[in-house]
Amino acid sequence: MADLLTAFGLVFVAELGDKSMLLAIAFTTRYRPLPVLVGIAMAAVTMLGLSVLVGAALGAALPERVLAIVGGLVLVGFGVWTLRGGDDGDEVVEARGRYVWLGVMAAFVLAEFGDKTMLATATLASTHAPVPTWLGAGAGMTAASGIAVVLASAAGARLPQRAVRLVAAAAFLLFGALLLLGGLRG
Repeated sequence: MADLLTAFGLVFVAELGDKSMLLAIAFTTRYRPLPVLVGIAMAAVTMLGLSVLVGAALGAALPERVLAIVGGLVLVGFGVWTLRGGDDGDEVVEARGRYVWLGVMAAFVLAEFGDKTMLATATLASTHAPVPTWLGAGAGMTAASGIAVVLASAAGARLPQRAVRLVAAAAFLLFGALLLLGGLRG
């Protein structure tokens, strides 16, 4: 349960204010919320599942202490990257009719491929149980984007990007420092 909650918390906070939320808002202003949310969930399950497979394979091949130190450094790096602004492009794929979820899924897969969330999930999976990490990360991404869907649907309001980015950076820095400290202690 701890692995699921760790992955959920890290990905949820990291996705707040990220391009995923911007994509969710963009799609929700054009389409009904449910197909948008289904597309987001399908993309999260697909992309983060791939990340977990890569991370678990690395975890099986490398010593745990090395993984903890490298993983901690990677997460701290993501914290710094998030503070700098990251990559907030908002690619939008047009979709019509009952296949809106498929267009949303395609846009999210393209936008998230190689993103810090995908890499952070691989890092977590190298030292945590793979299935709970996958489920927690997928739920975290879906929940964070779901907030954007609800807000865009209800009011069309924008989230304060600077504050959200600072919270996400703090989460990466905290999780990274904890993982790094654990690795250094051996």
